Amino acid sequence: MKRTHLPLNGLRVLDAAARHLSFTRAADELAVTPAAVGQQIRALEDTLGTVLFRRTAKGLELTPEGEAGLDALRAGFLNFEEAVRAMQAGQTSKSLTIAAPRDLTAKWLAPRLAAYAATDPDLRFHLIAADTAIDFTEANLDCAILLLDGPGEHEGVALAAPDFVAVGRPDGATGRIEWPGCPRGESEAAPALKVADAGLAIDAAAAGFGVAHVPALLAEGDLAAGRVAAVGAPQGGGAGYWLIAPTPQWRQKKVKALAAALAGA
Repeated sequence: MKRTHLPLNGLRVLDAAARHLSFTRAADELAVTPAAVGQQIRALEDTLGTVLFRRTAKGLELTPEGEAGLDALRAGFLNFEEAVRAMQAGQTSKSLTIAAPRDLTAKWLAPRLAAYAATDPDLRFHLIAADTAIDFTEANLDCAILLLDGPGEHEGVALAAPDFVAVGRPDGATGRIEWPGCPRGESEAAPALKVADAGLAIDAAAAGFGVAHVPALLAEGDLAAGRVAAVGAPQGGGAGYWLIAPTPQWRQKKVKALAAALAGA
């Protein structure tokens, strides 16, 4: 018989009924009705072309044919259990590989991962620098955090509202600091300084080079520490930081736990 044709439900019922020698007690174990157990056994007998149980004056008993296969059947179920445990081993792992922009890691993610790690000594993180879309088929990643308009084809959770804030020093220059992806109006003059990412833009603003328009999430620490001050109110809309993963990775307990921890940070 081909593996695709194995009557697994019927074999599971056979195992329970053989252990209890009672359709009623087997039904209780399997959370079904005794009639359903009887139907499964009859269907299995039809499939195998043999009688598995007989009713006698003493009750239900296995036929020699039914008893002949029990040892192999139970060994098979033990192998199934081992296979399931092996497949779940990755789910119980506390090691996470995360792709994120360098500036987000330095200014926001790293301290929050440290706080999260303090809640469980078994947590381990492998951080990979990434500033654009991730190809999960080529990278051995559990999840990624990117500046996006939404999760796209993946599962995801927004880590904060997609707000941008202008930051600078009250006694600093007023020219614009530009970084790839920063919001800007067409009428604005040429930037006073160009840098590689929003984190460097914040540092340049803190040094007095000018004003940087950056994701509010990224500027939280520097604003709280007084390194920079907000220039005007935050501007909503546009891209925000999303934690994303393909559906198979998103189903992992460790990824869901990380998403809950970071989204609530």
